[in-house]
Order: sequence, then C-alpha cells, then structure tokens
Amino acid sequence: MQSLGVVQRLFPDVVSGAKTSTIRWREARISPGYMAYVCDGAPDRTVMVWVTRCTDMPLRDAAAFVGRQDDWPDAVMLEGMREHYPAITLDDVVQVVEHLTPDKTRARPDFPD
Repeated sequence: MQSLGVVQRLFPDVVSGAKTSTIRWREARISPGYMAYVCDGAPDRTVMVWVTRCTDMPLRDAAAFVGRQDDWPDAVMLEGMREHYPAITLDDVVQVVEHLTPDKTRARPDFPD
C-alpha cells in the first residue's frame, strides 16, 4: 500500500479530517486509492485515507487549486514549503494529493478490515 510521511504537527489535522490534501515535490508518486499517512517521528501512528485525485501543477497555483489562496499567498506558501523542500520555487511542478477524511474512508464499502 502507498504511504506518505506527515510531520507531527500536522498529523492531528489529518486524523480529525481538517487536512484533506497535501502538496509534494520530488517524492514518490501517489495515485488514487488507499494511502496510509505515517506520523514522522512516531511510525506506529498511522491513519488511512482514500486518495481521490492527484494533480500536477506549478506550486504557485496549488493554493488556489485547493481553495486556500487567502490563507497561503505566494510568500506564505513558499516559506511553508521550504521548511520541507529548501530548494523549491513557485515555478516548480508539485503533486497535489487530495483525499477523503479518515471517517469517510472507513465508511467506504471496500475498506479493509
């Protein structure tokens, strides 16, 4: 099964369903289907989500794509992304991964037991 690490400070947002997308650069490609988020620094903490869509685009377009342009103007987006990817620019192509909340994922009829 595909998996992605997520920083400890964001893991609770994934679990609660407040975070339903992630932006990745130069990492393993994600595709629609089940995916496990693994909490960085605490690999025993995982949560499963259903990836609904994966879209490639320049970083400068990602905030608007996920409806967060007011929260993440270019300077804020770039600063946040450089915490994880120091060399990234607004022109670099990223993968935007969108997914269901963990609750909605567990409600899927094909959810593994």
